[in-house]
Amino acid sequence: MEKIPTLSYIRPFVSTRNACKLCSPLGACIAIKGIEGCVPLIHGSQGCATYIRRYIISHYKEPVDIASSNFSEETTIFGGENNLKTALTNVINQYQPKAIGITTTCLSETIGEDVPLQLSNIRNDSSNSNLPSLFTISTPSYQGTHMDGFNATVLEIIKHFTKKMPSADKVNFFPGFVSPADIRHLKEVFIDFNIDAITLPDYSDTLDNPVWEKYYRVPKGGTPISELEQIGSAYASVELGSFTEVKQGGKNGGKELSAATWLENEHGIKNHKTILPIGMNSCDTFFDILSKVSGKDIPTKYVMQRGRLLDSYADGHKYIFGKKAVVYGEEDLVLALCSFLDEIGVEVALAASGANSGKLQKEIIKHCPEHGKSIKVMSDSDFEQINEECNLIKPDFLIGNSKGQYIAKNYNVPLIRVGFPIHDRIGGQRVNHLGYYGTQELFDKVVNAMIEYKQNNSPIGYKYM
Repeated sequence: MEKIPTLSYIRPFVSTRNACKLCSPLGACIAIKGIEGCVPLIHGSQGCATYIRRYIISHYKEPVDIASSNFSEETTIFGGENNLKTALTNVINQYQPKAIGITTTCLSETIGEDVPLQLSNIRNDSSNSNLPSLFTISTPSYQGTHMDGFNATVLEIIKHFTKKMPSADKVNFFPGFVSPADIRHLKEVFIDFNIDAITLPDYSDTLDNPVWEKYYRVPKGGTPISELEQIGSAYASVELGSFTEVKQGGKNGGKELSAATWLENEHGIKNHKTILPIGMNSCDTFFDILSKVSGKDIPTKYVMQRGRLLDSYADGHKYIFGKKAVVYGEEDLVLALCSFLDEIGVEVALAASGANSGKLQKEIIKHCPEHGKSIKVMSDSDFEQINEECNLIKPDFLIGNSKGQYIAKNYNVPLIRVGFPIHDRIGGQRVNHLGYYGTQELFDKVVNAMIEYKQNNSPIGYKYM
């Protein structure tokens, strides 16, 4: 009988089970919502738009309209240009937008839709007068995460809108994918430094509205297009994040650019780049940058916030020192949280992200001088992998978005909800993460979670700290 060869040398394939990331056009839509009068349009199937709306609405608790070119079986075979024309006509008639951001999906990318050419044909059509500004971003989900879509959109926005203008006394501010509350706080910080900042994207109002007396199809707020046109005339840029670059020139070649590095290359605007300011050390770096850019001392208001934060570190140290944490989410958020936890004496046992830049471990070692080399880093991960690691680690708490709630429940440990999405609690859009102010709020959450856990699991009475 012929011997059947063994296949044991082949690495077993394990499919992704509940990915620790979201889709690229979702991130693109959030960035598009940060432009005044701009409507996102998904060039693909209706299901993509529905999925994205569901996630954004469940987190921000606001009405969010996302248009769709509504691919069908016929469209998939013969192309979607006619659908795109119809979708644009409907959006323009119903919303009267100032701009429309068209983001592609896996389906439209797979069949090879040339959306820039389609938009060029639409613009050149003599019957299309008074079109709003139209721009498009390539965002197939098989090529990245929601952060890739977000960063690619910010880059495309400045390429599309920036004009050659005389130098202005302005600073470009790229906050990254943070909460509306964080954006509002950081805009206030720039004002207190007397810096006239152009914030991109600015969804602090569009995705966190007050009560309206009447319904607005396009919510008020966002970065005005007139300011987008001035971005190239600024004298400096401030960019938050270490993973904001977007691959240019194809999969196997080209270079990586972020919005701020593109401005530095094309317009000579100095880019001041730092990680998300969570924790004393990274906040000090951020405020030093603003002091340098403005030529002004740090306002007393923030010196006092820093002092209170330092005092709280001393007050809460005994409750959290030596605790083990699992951190997960976007790479920029994971890096900043690891840096913060490292400085308050928490041992980060696992840092996980669904992204796969190849740089996370190096950045963690750089920004976590106490325990960085001992932190296990998992890239391109899913929640079942995180769940399995937690069985070995036995963490004291998890810190990340709502999608890890079942893991925290499995091991009966607290989950400190940060980032996106937070869809099992109210107020995800108002979570403060950044600056001394946001760090203070986050530190109190961590300490109180540990105290509450001990109190709830104590075999004796526990009324006084």
